Amino acid sequence: MKYMRSLAALAAVAASFAMSETIPLTARAGAALSPIARVDSGVLHGSVSADHRTFSGIPYAAAPVGVRRWRPPAPPEPWASTRDATHPGPVCPQLGGPTGSTVVGDEDCLYLNVTTPVHAADRPRPVLVWLPGGRFVSGAGSDYDATRLAVTGHLVVVTVNYRLGALGFLDLPALAATDSDAGNYGLADQRAALRWVRRNIARFGGDPDNVTLAGQSAGGYSVCAQLASPAAAGLFEKAITQSSPCGNTMVTNQVALARGRQAAQDLGCATPATEATCLRAIPTARLVTLGAEHMPISAGRIADLPWLPVVDTPALPRQPLDALRRGTSARVPMLAGTTHDEMRPFIALEHDGRGHPVTAAEYPDLIAAQFGARTEAILARYPAASYPSPGVALATVFTDWGRMLGACPVLPADRAAAAHAPVYAYEFAEDSGAHIAGFPLGAPHGADLPYLFDGAFDGPGDPPLTAPQRHLSEQLIGYWSNFAASGDPNGTGLPAWPKYRGDGRVLSMTAGPGGTAVTEFGQAHHCGFWNGSA
Repeated sequence: MKYMRSLAALAAVAASFAMSETIPLTARAGAALSPIARVDSGVLHGSVSADHRTFSGIPYAAAPVGVRRWRPPAPPEPWASTRDATHPGPVCPQLGGPTGSTVVGDEDCLYLNVTTPVHAADRPRPVLVWLPGGRFVSGAGSDYDATRLAVTGHLVVVTVNYRLGALGFLDLPALAATDSDAGNYGLADQRAALRWVRRNIARFGGDPDNVTLAGQSAGGYSVCAQLASPAAAGLFEKAITQSSPCGNTMVTNQVALARGRQAAQDLGCATPATEATCLRAIPTARLVTLGAEHMPISAGRIADLPWLPVVDTPALPRQPLDALRRGTSARVPMLAGTTHDEMRPFIALEHDGRGHPVTAAEYPDLIAAQFGARTEAILARYPAASYPSPGVALATVFTDWGRMLGACPVLPADRAAAAHAPVYAYEFAEDSGAHIAGFPLGAPHGADLPYLFDGAFDGPGDPPLTAPQRHLSEQLIGYWSNFAASGDPNGTGLPAWPKYRGDGRVLSMTAGPGGTAVTEFGQAHHCGFWNGSA
């Protein structure tokens, strides 16, 4: 389902660049349709269709293998002959396959993909760099077919792979002793991709000075981290976070180091003097499965995930919310939001999907297990009888609380960011029509993705978009592309989207009755209760 779902030729290349220039954007149609593009590492041969060009599997950094495992990304090796760019590169190692339990991918995975319209433009196009989701243990840029977004939105879209799991986020003193990216190699990869975009995107008709960094779920949390990272300063002009509240706290260096030491011990690499060398010799498959048994499904906080960006480090000195409040984050326009029913698929998978729907008798115990002393107050505000089922009631509690994914942590981050730059807040509220074992998913985590992209996240169980939903898709692409162009999502034919004012009111996006309009998001999700003002 959509929510589940990962320098020998230098002289020849330099000579090639010396003999060529970037094709002007106002060039002949034949030039605009060329499958050839030159980047700073060599020449690419992509694919061309009637309305777009795609260049896939472009290496933006050297393969992080062997002694380069747990090292900052290095420049890619140049190539002499024209490189085939018609197929994506390998995904980063992750669990996949039909059952989700097979190790797939390759450590040589630092590739990106570029999609651009073929029709001529009179100025460089805005660039949107997309970071995939997947709980920092799965996902790939190639999961997202950006054709519709690029062509309809008149954008150059770049989708990116970055190192996942232990390979991307292991923190150990032995690693920190050699470089400042220890614990945050996945973030370092993302910055390397952004630097590649700065150097090369003009050759695809993109504007290197008008880059929007965007992502959903783990990709959106990555955007939160890059907003707070001094190392990312100046690499993007705008940010989009989807289903990834920047108000949630990420793992601290102290906790990450303890996890790293335990991982090293479990792998037989517990001797501090040799642990880095030992770990670099461990087979990839053993690293991919590290922490899989500690992957929370529904309950818990984002910091409970085994692998994610590490705070109190040179790459990420502060929690994103703290950086936003202090004004030490990147002060760029933001478009930020969530879906109405973020946690429903996870509750459904954990209970109904296993043949054990939540009962009215179990509901209080499940609340107590997570919230302890607050149980009575939560049950009074969320009585099971007020919802279609106890499972939906439970999912609503976890969605509104939102410390893994959900509603109320979005608002403090939006308020903090809005003090320094424009923020446009939204909720995607269109019912997907999907179910898991009869459990209605509403507008679940990932429900907004098919309105922007086609791709592997859109599974066979998801109903096709209706005509009103296709119109909603046009609205979302309009908002996202306008924002990428100017920092303001508003445009002709779109419902007005006011800047966020810190009052809990956001733009609700739906094809249903009333359509897209500003709603009382904070009240609807009881955010005064969860955020301490009621």
